[in-house]
Amino acid sequence: MEPQLKVFTGRANQTLAEKICRHLDMELGAAEVRNFADGEIRININENVRGTDVFVVQSTQPPADHLLELLLMMDAMKRASADRITAVIPYYGYARQDRKAQPRVPLSAKLVANLLARSGADRILTMELHAEQIQGFFDIPVDHLYSTPIFIERLPENKLKNMVVVAPDTGRANRARGFATRLGSKHPIAIVDKRRTGPNESKVFAVVGKVAGFDVLIYDDMIDTGGTLVGAAEILLKHGARSVSAVATHGVLSTKPGLDETGKPNKPAVELIADSEISGVIITDTIHLPPEKKHKKIEVLSVSPLLAEAILRIHRGESVSSLFA
Repeated sequence: MEPQLKVFTGRANQTLAEKICRHLDMELGAAEVRNFADGEIRININENVRGTDVFVVQSTQPPADHLLELLLMMDAMKRASADRITAVIPYYGYARQDRKAQPRVPLSAKLVANLLARSGADRILTMELHAEQIQGFFDIPVDHLYSTPIFIERLPENKLKNMVVVAPDTGRANRARGFATRLGSKHPIAIVDKRRTGPNESKVFAVVGKVAGFDVLIYDDMIDTGGTLVGAAEILLKHGARSVSAVATHGVLSTKPGLDETGKPNKPAVELIADSEISGVIITDTIHLPPEKKHKKIEVLSVSPLLAEAILRIHRGESVSSLFA
């Protein structure tokens, strides 16, 4: 007799967790997550989890409370004798800090992996890691999903004949090529030559490949401050692209700290996109999008059907590999 399946969530993206449960035709697990007066997080699991197969849905974008909530919830499940605990992390925070690019810096992505395993996670289910190698930071199984099928289902077929997929930097070239293949594009991908000059800072220098006369689709894993996306769109249009749109799994949509070239505070990512020549951006709901970050140029698709199917297959001991495309 297989253990009962239960799904819980913290406060990072409760809406997504509720959508997942609707696809699974079950209720979200009862858990209380709140703060003491001094800000400390208090976790209370309000139902029996002994011997159950538990899935905790929580993205770990800033603030750090989201990560800490996940760690504390899994510790509570472990101490309550859950049979197995799977951390469902739609957006894996700290993934960009995955190597020592300079002396005396932490391997934050590896540290987070260690914390997750030590807190009770038996398995990880995540989406669109910044680098696939991060899976190797774990000594427990990792199921790594991609949002490709969700985007492909949304994109209109009548535009594909004249569409060129563009990687916003050389690091995304392989994924962009795979996306173009799945999309059925007959044209070679193009690559934007971007140089990273510091945290949240980059300069766009050139375009490798043919984009003149084509509708261009930029494919990326995330949009943070929006500077890279807008800069890439500008140079693509200068090289003759007929239009520029973008898809990205994780809509971080933050504001770059500091001042711009004119001495004014940097604009939020949403404002940069709104003021740009980009025709539209499609993201997913791996990160909750508050009302102040919504705009008519930004469309949000849900990853809940994909995550729900993965959860069900993991629970039943079935193959998840067909969902990795």
